[in-house]
Amino acid sequence: MTSFPIPPNYGPNSAEHILVASPSTVVRQRVLESLHSPVRRFEQASGGAEALVHLESGSWQMLFLDRRLPDLDAEELSQTVRRRYPGIEVVLLDPELDSEPNSEFNPKSEAAPAPEEKADLREMWPAASQDNDNDNDGQHKENDQDDANGEVVSAACAAQSILEAPLPGMIGNSGIMQPVYRLARLLAPRNTTVLLTGPTGCGKEVVARAIHQLSPRAGRAFAVVNCAAIPETLLEAELFGYARGAFTGAMQSYAGRIQTAQGGTLFLDEIGEMPLSLQPKLLRFLEQKELQRLGSAEVVRVDARVISATNAHLMSLVREGKFREDLYYRLCAFPVEIPPLRARSEDIAQLAAHFLAKYASRLPAPQLSAPALQLLKTQPWAGNIRELQNVIERALILSEDQAVIRPEHLLLADTSFRSAR
Repeated sequence: MTSFPIPPNYGPNSAEHILVASPSTVVRQRVLESLHSPVRRFEQASGGAEALVHLESGSWQMLFLDRRLPDLDAEELSQTVRRRYPGIEVVLLDPELDSEPNSEFNPKSEAAPAPEEKADLREMWPAASQDNDNDNDGQHKENDQDDANGEVVSAACAAQSILEAPLPGMIGNSGIMQPVYRLARLLAPRNTTVLLTGPTGCGKEVVARAIHQLSPRAGRAFAVVNCAAIPETLLEAELFGYARGAFTGAMQSYAGRIQTAQGGTLFLDEIGEMPLSLQPKLLRFLEQKELQRLGSAEVVRVDARVISATNAHLMSLVREGKFREDLYYRLCAFPVEIPPLRARSEDIAQLAAHFLAKYASRLPAPQLSAPALQLLKTQPWAGNIRELQNVIERALILSEDQAVIRPEHLLLADTSFRSAR
């Protein structure tokens, strides 16, 4: 494989901090092998959003972007990065890198001129200035600086909008949801334990799945355990597994939900319902990443990222002696609160349209009338998005395939089937 020279130095640590964004492990490895200059920090991202998270949390000299990013347009992202981080060289990678093992590695630089072309320092770093500039050029430089700063601000806004865009599987871009989207994207590339809180039906599992899908673990399992749905007598065996003969009826070994999440994500829903007797064993797994199956002395190491969710106030349960304080702080390494639907009424139109399209038996799907939409926006939505979904499904049935959903078709919590007829 042919290597390529590191671009011109930008500073004392040039080309020592390098970030590569590509969904292909082959491409990322070939970039690393081609760097014959000393590299102190080499980080990898599987997509554009993850690359933006890395860019916000560190100092970099070079960014290699695969043109086939799964989530963002590479060309647009390269322009955003160049404007927001003018000291970083952006290199776009050819799409043939991982399909032709013997092909020459020939990235195309987008940020720096060739060595023989001397770039103006102000073009590379808009904030830079020269002490020896004469007074006649002062006003021009000030105007150029204002333009450059404006471009940087615009690029920063573009990058911010990418981070705050709806997560995979989520609908609605209300202001109250944007911090949730941003936090999820910041958390995705890390292994930090996350605690999602919020009322029932607000979409905690959807957020958990999105974090998993945006993470480097996306290709691995997403194992779900509803701690409230499994009887206490069976929960330990379901979580940790058991060996053959561990108890009556154990005719064969069972790995357990935790081990099935190896390399992926374990989602513990309704964690507040976890029996107190099982909490020490879960705490040990969180701290040591080890578990023992029932009836077995073998210690099994499991690499699984843990995301938990609850609609209960865990600290109140701690004070009542129903939840271990040490487990609470271990699970709550990074809390994210999901707002209720009543706090994001501006998203109701989009959500309702989604459910209308999902449950409609005819095309095009029926539309909400303005009075019907206004009625939906005034509801308290104790059941949140799940309740809205049920209301829309009932409305489609009651409308008898009419083209417009009217207020009388909306069977809400304070109405009855009799009044809806």
